[in-house]
Amino acid sequence: MTASTFRQRAVNKALTVLLPQAPYADIERIRALANDRKLRALPPSVAVWLATVAHVRHVHTDYDTLLEEGYDRDSARFFVVDEINAVLTRWRATRLLDPDEDETSVSISLLENRHG
Repeated sequence: MTASTFRQRAVNKALTVLLPQAPYADIERIRALANDRKLRALPPSVAVWLATVAHVRHVHTDYDTLLEEGYDRDSARFFVVDEINAVLTRWRATRLLDPDEDETSVSISLLENRHG
């Protein structure tokens, strides 16, 4: 088994565990983000979590609108935490976003720059 095959299986398993009820279209986009070269150095479960949060933030919340209105990233993130957690709850996620979690990591920034 090649390293990429092992990685893909690990990402698939992490997606199944984290997001058992997520729509297929969202899962496919999150899978692609989690397999992005910028996240490959991370464990699959971490890459899936970061990809999930970034995807939900940009696709299912007003985050980008808040940024356009002049809010800084930390403020915009603060205001969309409940929206993110509502989506994760609908998807029966096994983890929710902690509003006090430090999200200034390079991985999140790199991933968000890809969306912008």
